Amino acid sequence: MKPPHSPTIPRRRWGIGALLGVGVLINYIDRIGLSVAAPQIQELFKLSAIDMGLLFSAFAWSYATLQIPVGMLLDKFGPTRVGRWGAFLWGVASTITAFSSGFAGIFFARVLLGIAEAPAFPVSSKATGYWFPRRERGLATAIFDAAAKFSNVIGVPLVAVTVVSFGWRWGFGLTAVLSFLYFIAFWIFYRDPSADPHLSKAELDYIQQGGAAPEGKAESGAIGMLGYLLKQTKVWGLTIGFAAYGYSFYLFLTWLPGYLVQTMHMSILKSAGYAAIPWVFATITDLFVGGWLIDHLISRGHDESKVRKTVLIVGMLFGLAVFGATQTVDPVWAIFWISIALGGLASAAPVGWSLPSLIAPKGGAGTIGGIMNFVNNLMGAAAPIVTGYIVGATNSFANAFFVAGVILLIGIISFVFVLGKIEAIPDPVIKHKN
Repeated sequence: MKPPHSPTIPRRRWGIGALLGVGVLINYIDRIGLSVAAPQIQELFKLSAIDMGLLFSAFAWSYATLQIPVGMLLDKFGPTRVGRWGAFLWGVASTITAFSSGFAGIFFARVLLGIAEAPAFPVSSKATGYWFPRRERGLATAIFDAAAKFSNVIGVPLVAVTVVSFGWRWGFGLTAVLSFLYFIAFWIFYRDPSADPHLSKAELDYIQQGGAAPEGKAESGAIGMLGYLLKQTKVWGLTIGFAAYGYSFYLFLTWLPGYLVQTMHMSILKSAGYAAIPWVFATITDLFVGGWLIDHLISRGHDESKVRKTVLIVGMLFGLAVFGATQTVDPVWAIFWISIALGGLASAAPVGWSLPSLIAPKGGAGTIGGIMNFVNNLMGAAAPIVTGYIVGATNSFANAFFVAGVILLIGIISFVFVLGKIEAIPDPVIKHKN
C-alpha cells in the first residue's frame, strides 16, 4: 500500500469532503434565518411570544423525530439519493417561508425544513465513511462538523445584513438560493466511490484498503438492523456520551448571548460580537484537534482506538471549564472560560460523528447516526428549557452550568466504560429458512 500522503494518490476524496462541509454550512444558515428575521416577522404579523416560541420549536419537532427513520432510509437508499432529496427540500422550505403570508405558512415551512435537514449530518457521516480511509477520518469528519460551528460566525451577520437591508423575505430568499445551488452541486459531484466515474482506481484502492466503510445495504433489512443495533452496548455508550455533549452545545448555542446580556450587562450588539469569539475558537479546535491531530497521531502508528477516545474524553473534560465562567463578572474572563469549554467540546464532536461509520456493521452506519442524533437532539431541546427554568428561578446561570457539568461527567463515564474499544460491531447473524 502506498504511504498516506503519497503524491501519486489523487485527492478527489477531499473535494467530496469540502462539498459535504459546504452543505452543513448552508444547512445551519438555513436554520438560523428565523432567529435573525424574528423581530420583523413578529411585528408584521402581530404574533405573540407564544406564537414565536411555536415557530422557533417547529423545526426541532420534525428534525428530532425523523432522525432514526432517516437513518434507516439512508442505510437502504444510500447518501446519494437521500442527500439529493434533502438538499432540494431545504430550498423549497426557505422559498415557502419567503412567500408566507402569516403564521401558518411559516410554521409549515419550519416543519418541512426539519424534515429536509434531518438527513444532513447522517448523510455526511455515512458518506465520509465511504470516501475516507480510517487514517483520514478525523479531519474529513471535522470539515463538516466545524462548518456547523463556523455558521455562527458568518451566517448570522450574512443573513442579518440581508434582512436589515432588504427585508426579512429576502433573508429567506438568500437561504433558498444557497440551498438550491448546493442541491445542484451535490447532484453533479456526489456519487458513492464505487459509482464515481471520475475516481481513479488508485484512489479507490487507497480508500478501500485503508478501511473505508463497505458500501451496500444490510442483509438483515432496515427494521432488523435497527433492532439489532438497539441491543448493542457500544451503540448506547456512543449515544449517551454524545447526548451529553449535545446538551452543553445547545446550551451555548441558545443561551450564550442571553448570558452575556444578563450576567455581564452587555448590549445586544456587543454580546453578539463577544459571543462570536468562542465559536471561532471552536471552529479552530474542531479542525485542528478533532481532525488533523487525530489523523496525524494515527498515521504515526499510535493505537487508533486510544487516540480517538483520548481526544473524545479530554475534550469533554475541557468542557467543564464552563464552571470558571460562574466565578467571574468580568466579560473577558467569562469569554476565556467559555472559549476553553466550547473549544474542548468542539474537538470531541468530530470524533463522535466519525464513530457511526467506524463501529457499524455493514449497512448500519446511517441507523447508528440516526439513533445518536435523535437522542442528541432531545437533549438539545431540553437544554434551553432547563436552563431557562433554572435562570428564571435563581436569576443566575451558575446552577444551569453546574447541571451541564454533571451531564458532561455522565457522558464521559459512558464513553469510557460503555462504548469500549472503537471497533466494528459484528454483522448480525441471518437465519435462513430451509
